[in-house]
Amino acid sequence: MTAEISFFEKVYAVVELIPYGRVTSYGAIASYLGTGGSSRMVGWAMNASHQMLQHIPAHRVVNRNGLLTGKHHFGGQDTMQQLLESEGIVIENDQIINFKDIYWDPSSELAL
Repeated sequence: MTAEISFFEKVYAVVELIPYGRVTSYGAIASYLGTGGSSRMVGWAMNASHQMLQHIPAHRVVNRNGLLTGKHHFGGQDTMQQLLESEGIVIENDQIINFKDIYWDPSSELAL
């Protein structure tokens, strides 16, 4: 008998695959997992990831417009931005400047 993998664990498995210097959206992860209407649950998973022992690069998950909507969950007001900038991502007013260029879509990048 095998244990069923939780939704959060599935989200974390996808987030761990986001390449350095790239970002994706909550909705893109939800769509990839076959649960297109559950982008809010992906956000909850990202919030819960801060309590885990393993590192989940949650800073690479933003909203569909490239806004750092989850930044307040990173402990410091600018922590999410600093993490992204350390990967070469340019941000102004909480928005990724070249969002379309660095956007990573798991549905087209990963085989199901």
